[in-house]
This record gives sequence, C-alpha cells and structure tokens, in this order.
Amino acid sequence: MYRLFIKKLKSNLLKSNLYCLTALALLVPVASAEKFDVEQEIKISSSRQAADLKNKIFSYIDNVIISQGTLTIHAELVQVITQEKSDSKIYIAKGSPATFEQTLQDGSPINLQANEIRYEPSMNTVVISGNALLSQEGSKVSGSKITYNFSTEYVNAESLDNAKVETVLQPKNKIKLPIKSKDKQE
Repeated sequence: MYRLFIKKLKSNLLKSNLYCLTALALLVPVASAEKFDVEQEIKISSSRQAADLKNKIFSYIDNVIISQGTLTIHAELVQVITQEKSDSKIYIAKGSPATFEQTLQDGSPINLQANEIRYEPSMNTVVISGNALLSQEGSKVSGSKITYNFSTEYVNAESLDNAKVETVLQPKNKIKLPIKSKDKQE
C-alpha cells in the first residue's frame, strides 16, 4: 500500500511538473518569431541617385531613407559600396546629423545619430562617428565614435584626443514614494 501511494504521488508530481512547464512555455515570448533585420530586404528612397557602375558605388542624394525590417536610416547622402570579392555591401550615410533607429528583439528602440554612419549588414555592425550619440530608453552614450553590433547588442564608445566618452544612465523603474496627506499627519 505504501509503494502504491508513493507511485501515485510520483505520477501526480510528474503530471503537475509537466503542466507547469507547458504553461511556462506558453508564457515565454518566442525570441526568434521575427526574422533578424539583416535577413530582410533593404529599401532605399531619395530625391536623386547616381551610380559609378565600374567601381560599384551607388550614391543616393537628399532626403535619403533606408529601411530594413525595424531598422531605419535617415541621411542627406548615402553611398552604397559593393565589396569586390564578397559581394557584401557597405552603406555610408552622412548628414547633420544622420540617424539610425532600430527596434531590438525585446521591443525597446535604440537610436543612433552622428555626422557619419557606416552600416555593414554582413558584419552585423554600425559605426557612427562625428558627434556620435546612442540613446536607449532615456540613457545616452556620446563620443567621437561608437561601434554597435546589433546581433550581439554590444556597444563600444571612444573619443579622440583629450575628449571623454560621456554616459548618462536612467533608472529602469523610477521609485515613487507615497505622498503623506496633511490629514493623516495630524
């Protein structure tokens, strides 16, 4: 009888754990539900464009917008350079400032702005330089040059000469203290 009780208890615990695991699996968001932006097509619009077909350099001039999934770049000038051996492309955007926006997998936006943005989808990187600023959820990093790997979400910021990289961090959740009313104090 004792063995039968233990056997039923183990069976019920196993079923209970299985139900809990199934419920947890349904609550956890699927991280790979969307394609990575680099796997999606790139759309470029501009007021004008020119092409150096021999050297594989395409220039997009005035009011340039590049979009790829959740990623958007705004600039005054963009040059797209096709690498000879690999056929991969480098996008060099210039503006006052040029901007880069992307929604990360957790749904939070990241914004970059600088005089120049160098976007290399094959390397999963964007390098911004000249008055570089990265902002995310109120926190900011500024410097001469910021490298951002959008696959690993790794950021490296640096400055030239005696200048410094500056970081401003915002708390994730600001704590609100209860306000005491005058009625309760008396």
